[in-house]
Amino acid sequence: MKNDTIQPILSRLFNRLRQSGFNLGVGEYRAALEAIEGGYGSSSLEELERVLTLLWCHSRAEQSQFQFIWESVIADTSTVEPKPPRRTSKPEPSPEPQDKPLAAPSPQPVESVQPQPALELAPLPIRAPFTPVETEDTPQLQTDRPISRRAMVYSWRYLRRPILDGPEDVVDERATVETVARQGFFLTPVYRRRERNAAHLLLLIDQDGSMTPFHRFTRDLVETAQYESSIGQVDVSYFHNIPAKSVYHDPYLTQPVLLERVLATCDNNTSVFIVSDAGAARGYRRLERIRATTEVLFQIKQQTNLIAWLNPMPQERWGSTSAQLIAHLVPMYPMDNDGLSHAIDIVRGQPLSP
Repeated sequence: MKNDTIQPILSRLFNRLRQSGFNLGVGEYRAALEAIEGGYGSSSLEELERVLTLLWCHSRAEQSQFQFIWESVIADTSTVEPKPPRRTSKPEPSPEPQDKPLAAPSPQPVESVQPQPALELAPLPIRAPFTPVETEDTPQLQTDRPISRRAMVYSWRYLRRPILDGPEDVVDERATVETVARQGFFLTPVYRRRERNAAHLLLLIDQDGSMTPFHRFTRDLVETAQYESSIGQVDVSYFHNIPAKSVYHDPYLTQPVLLERVLATCDNNTSVFIVSDAGAARGYRRLERIRATTEVLFQIKQQTNLIAWLNPMPQERWGSTSAQLIAHLVPMYPMDNDGLSHAIDIVRGQPLSP
């Protein structure tokens, strides 16, 4: 396709999308132009539609609305495009040089373009009332992100086990005041060692299968605990459905390690998080999974009782699944702001009051 054909489609589509509530600006328009200049979307209308969908749509709802507007713009463009070829076809067979009043047909494309604004403005009275409704419902539609990365970073601050292990260069105000009161005069301040967060966190994360849609959040959970918290030691192991005899060091489940070896590094002060849907995502209740999970929980409790389970599925989905029974064996919370906060209270030895 030529730029003369792409430019009208692009500008008309851009204006239609903005009128329909798409969050588009000059940056998005320039990005589309740069993509077309780079050779993307210039070969056919189907390729142009795919490129613009990737650049301008951020949800399935926007994709369906984009497709509807795209078809209307292409239909409007197709009704206008057949007329310019008449201009080119008439001058080509120019055996009559005397008929140079070809300026007479030139007003025709102007007249044919004039109805276009009416077509573009026609949807405005219909689309405009839905814009405030969409902005009001945006907090409820964010179900794909139960907990933000920032909330994770904030919650990890409460997982602390401070010990005095550092240089003795911190002024102990209370001890200094007591010394001055006892001696009756001040000589020098009393120093104490710096505190260090000696908390040990073990993350056992279910991977693949029904947990695939939640990989984004489990990855954020691991990264915030390892790199954006003050936790002294963070160990991560992965498993599929059940943390059986072997778990894995990597999220791709290619580096197996015995679960006994992982638990050998734990003591009674180690905090253990298990992240899994426990069959709630697909609504399964399997006795094999419950028995195997019970055995693993028994092994973990031989080392520490600071265990909590994070379930990415909401609590109303646990009924009649394996998660409902496992929740009676270990404290289980949904993976949201309150659930993560309550789970951290459990693994730091401060359970919630009933």
